[in-house]
Amino acid sequence: MGFFDKLKSGLSKTKASIDGKINDVFSTFRKVDEELLEELEEALIMSDIGVTTSLEIISRLRDRIKKENIKEAEEVKNVLREEIQNILEVCDNSLKLETKPSVVLVIGVNGVRKDYFYWKNSQ
Repeated sequence: MGFFDKLKSGLSKTKASIDGKINDVFSTFRKVDEELLEELEEALIMSDIGVTTSLEIISRLRDRIKKENIKEAEEVKNVLREEIQNILEVCDNSLKLETKPSVVLVIGVNGVRKDYFYWKNSQ
């Protein structure tokens, strides 16, 4: 199995975990209320999205539910998807390596050869 196959496999497991936890919340709650938002927040945190990012997503979700007067759980699910996409699109992906030495943090799923990425790019 090559590098990208391992990466795709690991990411698909992560995606399935996130999807499963979020879908569990929506299958339990039909009413759009604070309890639903708390459960979604917990599901995001437990999916390794991170506390700060999860809180930001839920804060934006809460604002949009109030602003757009959302009453259906399916609409909340769509808005949640949009907010997650918005956060992912905002990231600055450029490397700024003007300073010497520079520190690069490489994050990845176990077994995808992060050491190879470092070695290849340090040559």
